[in-house]
This record gives sequence, C-alpha cells and structure tokens, in this order.
Amino acid sequence: MRKIEALEAQNKLDQLLDRVEAGEEIVVTRRGRIVARLVSPRPAVDREQARNAAAAIRAMSRGVTLGGVKIKDIVEVGRL
Repeated sequence: MRKIEALEAQNKLDQLLDRVEAGEEIVVTRRGRIVARLVSPRPAVDREQARNAAAAIRAMSRGVTLGGVKIKDIVEVGRL
C-alpha cells in the first residue's frame, strides 16, 4: 500500500490509475490524514455462470464412488 498526498495524486493521477489497475492499493492523504483509497473494482459475480459451474460439478460427481468406503469413516479418521 502506497501513501500519497492529494496534491501529488492530482498531478500523477494517470500513473496512479495504472498502478491501481495492476493491483496496487493507493492511499491518498491530506495533511497526513487519510481521505481516500484507490483500489481496483471487484469483478461482478455472474450468477448464471456460477449456477452452470455448480450444475457441472454435480453432474461430474454422479456415479462416483469411494470404493466402498463411507464418508463417515473418512471423517472419523481425520479426527484422529
């Protein structure tokens, strides 16, 4: 995280946006007090894509067995 004074941020906004786009977080201060944070926006969640991915996982898991081992037994072994 990089701190920068507001006046300098005004003069270097284009460069700061390039750094934020690359994943860096910039904190803008005014007289030493934090007034803003520049961060990349979070990507929007595509609910339809998520539903399709979940359905594909469920479809792939149909008919898959653990060779006769019960999940309950696996959990118990993990607790040892």
